[in-house]
Amino acid sequence: MQRILSCLAAALVLLAGAAPAQESRQEPRQEISRLDEIIKRGTLRVGMTGDYLPFSAFDSASGKFRGFDVDMAEALGKALGVKVDYVKTTWPYLTKDFEADNFDVAMGGVSITLDRQKKGFFSTPVMREGKTPIARCADADKFQTLETIDQPGVRVIVNPGGTNERFARAHIKNADIKVYGDNVTIFDEIAKGDADLMMTDASETRYQQKLHPGVLCAIHPDKPFDFAEKAYWLQRDEALKAFVDQWLHIAMADGSFKRIYAAWFE
Repeated sequence: MQRILSCLAAALVLLAGAAPAQESRQEPRQEISRLDEIIKRGTLRVGMTGDYLPFSAFDSASGKFRGFDVDMAEALGKALGVKVDYVKTTWPYLTKDFEADNFDVAMGGVSITLDRQKKGFFSTPVMREGKTPIARCADADKFQTLETIDQPGVRVIVNPGGTNERFARAHIKNADIKVYGDNVTIFDEIAKGDADLMMTDASETRYQQKLHPGVLCAIHPDKPFDFAEKAYWLQRDEALKAFVDQWLHIAMADGSFKRIYAAWFE
């Protein structure tokens, strides 16, 4: 009997030691995804500069955005079942606003870069292009290559803070670089002769050529100087990226992407 009592006492001691350990174990807290937050909130916050047609333009009179990526944002909001809340930003402050979590996704002609990739996810690319010149049609033959552009006396105009300025500063050492703050009227500077050319995305040169027929000409937009892709810059959330990628996959397969694209680029 004494041996039995000793064994029971030892078992009780072991159980007493195990109890706190069991109590300290808790079920891991399940993190809510940003996708869940957006759906619960009922709004998708979209950051846009509003100065980059045909991707986005902001009308200060009406307080509304328009453009290719505005139509795409509305389609994404509809797929999510939420309202789209546009947040105005600028190219120089785009990254800071993204890091401050001022929006869930940046749209409006955003190029994929490795620096941006470090801070968030990119969706499936929606466009492949690169930098190419746009100049007055009378001067188009002069600016076919980076070598002929990078000459003393040539005036290259850039908008500040984005990939256009970075490209120009990386490749232009002898020509003059003029930084112009208004991306909406920057092409008028070329048209009226206050600048010679701008190097920007081929899609924009095609669009501006259409807006300035016979005055401004896109120079070899089918053969840009470099390789680039545009996509939607998402806060780092795998569920949100998976949804956006699947939405784009469906849109490209069912023709809805093509219809929105044709309205702005063809």
